[in-house]
Amino acid sequence: MQVFDASSMIYAWDNYPERQFPGLWEWMAVQIEGKTLVMPSVAFEEVANKTPDCGVWLKDKDLEQLQISNAILQDAMRIKGLLGIVGDNYHCKGVGENDLLIIATAKAYSAELVSDEQRQLTPPKEISKRKIPAVCDLKEVSVHCVNYIQFVKRSDVIFR
Repeated sequence: MQVFDASSMIYAWDNYPERQFPGLWEWMAVQIEGKTLVMPSVAFEEVANKTPDCGVWLKDKDLEQLQISNAILQDAMRIKGLLGIVGDNYHCKGVGENDLLIIATAKAYSAELVSDEQRQLTPPKEISKRKIPAVCDLKEVSVHCVNYIQFVKRSDVIFR
C-alpha cells in the first residue's frame, strides 16, 4: 500500500493533466479502487483545498481516506519530540503538523509514503528543519519514502 502525501497528488494533477494523460489516471483509479493508493484524511483535505477539481476526482473514485487515530496522533507527537519541536513552534523550513500526521499514518500501516516534498541531500543539522523525506529517513521513524515519479517508474506500466 502507498500512502500519498498531498504534495504528490497535487504534483501529479498539475503536471500530468487527465485530459492529456488519460491512461495514467485510469491506472491511478485502479490503484485507488484496489486500495493500494490511499491518503490520510489530512492530506486529502489539503488536496481538496488547494486543487478542488482533484479533490472531486478523488472523491468520485472513492479514495480511501485513512482517519487519524489516537495511536497515529501519539506517534506524531513522538516524532515531533524527536525533532525538538515544542508547542506550535514548527520551523518554516521543516515539517508541519499535518506532515507529522501523514508520516505517522504511513508508519501505522507499515506503508510506503509517496511525497514530493523537497529532498534535502544534506539534511540540516537543526533537525527541526528537516522535510518529510529526511524525517522518514530517521532511524527512529523508518518510513520508506519515494516521490511520484519513482512510484510511477517502479510500476513498469506503459501508458497509452
